[in-house]
Amino acid sequence: MAHFVIMGCGRVGVTLAHTLEDSGHFVAIIDQDDRAFRRLRRDFSGRKVTGVGFDRDTLERAGIEEAYAFAAVSSGDNSNILATRVAREQYHVEHVVARIYDPGRAEIYQRLGIPTVAAVRWSADQVLRLILPDHARIGDFREASGRLILGEITVHEGWYGHALTDIEEVAGVRIAYVTRFGQGILPTPKMRYQQGDVLHAMMPLAKESEIDRVVSNAPATSVEEEL
Repeated sequence: MAHFVIMGCGRVGVTLAHTLEDSGHFVAIIDQDDRAFRRLRRDFSGRKVTGVGFDRDTLERAGIEEAYAFAAVSSGDNSNILATRVAREQYHVEHVVARIYDPGRAEIYQRLGIPTVAAVRWSADQVLRLILPDHARIGDFREASGRLILGEITVHEGWYGHALTDIEEVAGVRIAYVTRFGQGILPTPKMRYQQGDVLHAMMPLAKESEIDRVVSNAPATSVEEEL
């Protein structure tokens, strides 16, 4: 069981809270207006914290120091980004995501290393993919035989500047598309992995653990020398 902190008890925040709790995780949800907690189901057993989501006292009451992940899904872009930065930079929460309403800001936030989700219909699903443990195994697509799965892969920052084809060769995957600055783009032979990129790869289901092990480490010296 992991501990998750959610900022914003609107429709997306409630969906996240219920889904995570149903999956056996502990949830703390923050909102400035305690009336917002009425949206939660009656048997919700998580922690309800009234306060400003980027305030340290509020975050600590929500258990941010023990959090596996933090999701800021309130109605304010600035508040979401500020709270996410506090969670990551001051409390070192590794898995963070911020919901935004202005897609024009996506590039700025991605360069800060903050994953963002646009305010679209599937916001809750997208946030879950970014904060759930082993979220890549949920998969975006699985072909008929069940042997291949399309999902996100988390690549070590040591690969920044390396060609995507190098990652494919070492990991034994095929990168289907890249989410960069909030937009999906098809990879080209000369495209290189850069900070903020989210890679979506087709991979053999049976080799997911091996692939995770390879891409979660910095590239070997031999790969660096080839560049």
